[in-house]
Amino acid sequence: MPTRRGVFAAVDLGASSGRVIVGVVTGEPGAEGIELHEVHRFPNRPVTLPTARGSRLHWDVVGLYRGVLDGLRAAVRAHGRLDGVGIDSWAVDVGMLDADGALLGTPVHYRDARTDGVPARAFATVPADELYARTGLQVQSFNTVFQLIAAADDAQTAHARTMLPVPDLIAYWLTGRLGAEVTNASTTGLLDARTRAWATDLADRLAIDTGLLPPLREPGTVIGDVRDDVLTEIGHDGPLPVIAVGSHDTASAVVGVPLASPRAAYVATGTWSLVGLELDEPVLTEASRAANFTNELGVDGTVRYLRNVTGLWVLQESLRTWEAADGVAPDLTALLAEAAALPALTTVVDVDDDAFVPPGDMPARIADAARRTGQPEPASRAAVVRCVVDSLALAHRRALRQAAELSGREVDVVHLVGGGARNALLCRMTAQAVGVPVLAGPVESAALGNLLVQARAAGVLDGDLAALRSVGARGADLERYEPDGPGAVGEAGWRAAEHLLGG
Repeated sequence: MPTRRGVFAAVDLGASSGRVIVGVVTGEPGAEGIELHEVHRFPNRPVTLPTARGSRLHWDVVGLYRGVLDGLRAAVRAHGRLDGVGIDSWAVDVGMLDADGALLGTPVHYRDARTDGVPARAFATVPADELYARTGLQVQSFNTVFQLIAAADDAQTAHARTMLPVPDLIAYWLTGRLGAEVTNASTTGLLDARTRAWATDLADRLAIDTGLLPPLREPGTVIGDVRDDVLTEIGHDGPLPVIAVGSHDTASAVVGVPLASPRAAYVATGTWSLVGLELDEPVLTEASRAANFTNELGVDGTVRYLRNVTGLWVLQESLRTWEAADGVAPDLTALLAEAAALPALTTVVDVDDDAFVPPGDMPARIADAARRTGQPEPASRAAVVRCVVDSLALAHRRALRQAAELSGREVDVVHLVGGGARNALLCRMTAQAVGVPVLAGPVESAALGNLLVQARAAGVLDGDLAALRSVGARGADLERYEPDGPGAVGEAGWRAAEHLLGG
């Protein structure tokens, strides 16, 4: 039996569910491996709540914290004493604390409409090019900086003394320690992409209280030990450190990607597809800004140069629409098999169109987009699925080719990780669209990256990112898809689809 060297719990919070995954590091130095065991999964269900100014969409962050505690209890029950806990989640949304450290209401969901039109207001004070030259962040109306401007007159803001990104809020409840980890903080629009420090001068000009900005910490920092009352609740015997990881789930996912060369790109799939490259320095050119690429900070001083593409969200919402109509969840496996038998690129849509941002009836919106562009409306649920997958592959193609051009970096392989790695049709079409091989997996890349950073911080592993990735890659089951595989559309077909959407 391999030597057990360390046991760590990764809390991985996604837009639709949260998981606690235990990583067991085994093996002798230089030949370590890591085994992943999911011990608890819980739903993440946003809720709409009324205010005097109208309803708002919120995250049930208290329910998520309960799920985290249940998961840590399950981890202790299954694996005994833990050597660390790390937390990663989605980005941009924050919890506000008062002077006593109490949460002032549940965080507002990034899909809430309160930030509509706010970026234009911000740019009237700090021009878009100046903001990008400092923060390197793509313009999305829900960026934290725009959320704070939208909430400037709220009663909650008047009483707020600290803001914490979601993973740092959970860490605060576990340890009592305030702070913000830089990979998630870099998505706020208030962090200097070069110095990895708060751009307080920009915050001042935008009338954002700089006192809200907590101390920063890098991945690999020990935040503090879990509070005694929490240790009792989860049944853990002895101290349990909470370790800052790449707390933006994509930052952890990129650590978990077995990138073997500078020419390797990644597509981290989930509700969003994060499409890009790992660089040593940000790309802050005007061309990069015009293409709406982002420079989010990564582990070990790296930069995640990428573009957010609306991802499996469109498919997830389509499935929810059909479930509401039928009273039972559709069989996605069967739908994907039917979709794979249909002709490719019959109908494509721009998944980044604002019409696909809010929750709701995606099949109806897809049909409307098809009519507007003179294409056939999908005639069945399988045709809708085919349209979504082809459209995602087209978006991956556009983003990867732009990333390569803007960074001056050639791409000869793409690693597709996350939930989409299970979707063979998506992987196959992405390889065809991009024109280079796609390596699919690992599915749990975010949890894997989370665990690897924890293990290094605890002294169980050592080395640079390449060394960590080599540990994660041992035993990984990767599937390779070639661009000229079965049913290949060909470059002319993809160009025609791009032209149809104005590309």
